[in-house]
Amino acid sequence: MDRHRFLAFDLGAESGRGVAGTLQGDHLALEEIHRFPNEPVEVCGTLFWDILALYNHLLKGLRQFVARYGEAVDGVGVDTWGVDFGLLGRDGKLLQNPVHYRDARTQGMMEEACRRIPAAELFACTGVPLSPVNTSLQLLALRTRQSAFLESAATLLMMPDLFHYFLTGQAKTERTNASSTQLYNPRQRGWCEEVLRRLDLPISVMPELVDPGTVVGELRESVRRAVGLKRGVAIAMCTHDTASAVAAVPLTDEDSAFLSSGTWSVVGALTNQAVTSPEAFAAGLCNELTFKNSFLCRNIMGLWLLQGVRAAWRQKGEDYSYEELMRLADEAPECTALLDPDDSTFYAPADMTLAIREFCAHTGQPPPEKPGEMTRCILTSLAVCYKYRLDQIARILGRSFRNLHVVGGGSRNSLLCQFAANATGLPVLAGPAEATVIGNLLVQAMAVGALASDREIRQVVRSSFPLVEYQPQDVERWQDYYGKYLRLLEQGRP
Repeated sequence: MDRHRFLAFDLGAESGRGVAGTLQGDHLALEEIHRFPNEPVEVCGTLFWDILALYNHLLKGLRQFVARYGEAVDGVGVDTWGVDFGLLGRDGKLLQNPVHYRDARTQGMMEEACRRIPAAELFACTGVPLSPVNTSLQLLALRTRQSAFLESAATLLMMPDLFHYFLTGQAKTERTNASSTQLYNPRQRGWCEEVLRRLDLPISVMPELVDPGTVVGELRESVRRAVGLKRGVAIAMCTHDTASAVAAVPLTDEDSAFLSSGTWSVVGALTNQAVTSPEAFAAGLCNELTFKNSFLCRNIMGLWLLQGVRAAWRQKGEDYSYEELMRLADEAPECTALLDPDDSTFYAPADMTLAIREFCAHTGQPPPEKPGEMTRCILTSLAVCYKYRLDQIARILGRSFRNLHVVGGGSRNSLLCQFAANATGLPVLAGPAEATVIGNLLVQAMAVGALASDREIRQVVRSSFPLVEYQPQDVERWQDYYGKYLRLLEQGRP
């Protein structure tokens, strides 16, 4: 039986890791060989990604692979978050460290974009709603401030494409990450010239687009020499981490919904084409691409809220592990306050605990005080938000979902998974937790002919990684929570 070995680099907002995947028959085995922090750096008022430190960790991961498995790799692929990018000059050199999507440079850009092209038209063209993090608005900020970087740029590369460029010298953008930019036309499968023109952005910097599962090129000789490899290629799998995770969801049919749970929560369902109806626009839904499919989804601010309160407590000398917080939340009394996870208050507060208390004060609710109470409040709020968004998606697609697949780090959180089942009234199938890495590795396998279809990918996932099932409980109580959440949304904030 043939054996294939690949290396996936998965970079998230807090950390990254290199994971070796060994595919033999219909079984995939994973081994994490390198883990590293991803620590943004603020310099002179701008928040940057430390791109060279991250690339150095990729090289360290490749060296670890060689030490463990030898001098040949069947493929190397990098996935990251969407929207952020680097600009190359005419000499092929990086002009500036990529700027973090939470940087303040896009303040006022949503209004500026709408002066140039209405939000509904933007959505109709691209399938992506307006958001401060959008690539389109980051570029518009450069244009309105007459940035020398934009004037000097020859090529724009999304974050994972930038790493693939460092590794191979080939400047190409993979479509799943392009679909996150609000500059891609999903129907024409190319850059959206209309939006670029009306935002006064140069189409000349937009690179060649390739499908997920494309071999970008051989690793540079200097890279192979530096890490000890004799043979290896870089593969543009689903380079957007959400798209990679969705590729690994072991869905059974179109009546299955998914939740990719991490710093951001993404709830959605597979579709055959982009859905850009007025109803989808009003609901703030987003069309993105994955391997061989598109999907309609809603981004929710996810476990970012829990990461935020942990960071706030840590600054005060109280360091709680996630395991400890889940235990305290499970023991905490019934939730008395609910949050709207998508409220702008929670986007980038200086102190998340303070932001939560202020939200509760504004909405006339008693704020959670103890760590267990606050954690339970966050998880309960996320669960009822999942129901609200899934109901919207089901209504727009004309479907009735039969189950909810939860993948990503949040699938390990048994309390969140149970709450999601309780709130949605759907059986929850949790796992795999490493969906992003698994999707990365298996689409690489498709690229080199080791697998033949997306159906085979899902079969490998089902045969390699067990799922945990959660059935809905306490239905009446969770209906009450949901009614309270709907009233909260109707109430709005003063």
